[in-house]
Amino acid sequence: MLAMGVTEITKISLFTATLSFLLLVPFSSSNSEGDALYTLRRSLTDPDNVLQSWDPTLVNPCTWFHITCDQDNRVTRLDLGNSNLSGHLVPELGKLERLQYLELYRNNIQGTVPVELGNLKSLISLDLYNNNISGIIPPALGKLKSLVFFRLNDNHLTGPVPRELASISSLKVVDVSNNNLCGTIPTSGPFEHIPSDNFENNPRMEGPELLGLASYDTNCS
Repeated sequence: MLAMGVTEITKISLFTATLSFLLLVPFSSSNSEGDALYTLRRSLTDPDNVLQSWDPTLVNPCTWFHITCDQDNRVTRLDLGNSNLSGHLVPELGKLERLQYLELYRNNIQGTVPVELGNLKSLISLDLYNNNISGIIPPALGKLKSLVFFRLNDNHLTGPVPRELASISSLKVVDVSNNNLCGTIPTSGPFEHIPSDNFENNPRMEGPELLGLASYDTNCS
């Protein structure tokens, strides 16, 4: 009887452990996304406490202010525009697989644009304008095949406009004015309809490219 009791207890313990695991599975992605967002929080200075609700002990980040999630508790929006934030972006943002809107405009964010943002295959809007971001525009952003709005104007970006962006057929708005970009302005694909004003005030930029005649890296050495 004692042996049978131990066996039954073991079975119950295994069942309980399995049930607990299954209950936790749906939240695993959200936990990962919460970790990624909390990494961003730790990289930012937040004098106005707009990130005060970002509590890493919660099951997922969907109750945090400035975060929007879908019905699966996956993050779809990050709205922190004009929030008086400083610091830098983090590669972990690339883990937000269902993110559609990354709104961090009008802050004092420095550093570079993480290459990992190219992993955000659902991204519709990338708004990083009016910051102090430097470095190049990563060619990996050409993988954002759902992108419609691409605004990095009023920063300190250098290098050329990546030609990989010309393969994004959904792209409607591009503004990279007021940087220090170089080379020629793309004219193929969606860039055919982008106003030239959206490239102005880049002193090293040469003007529209002449396909087959002008080098892509003109004045970029």
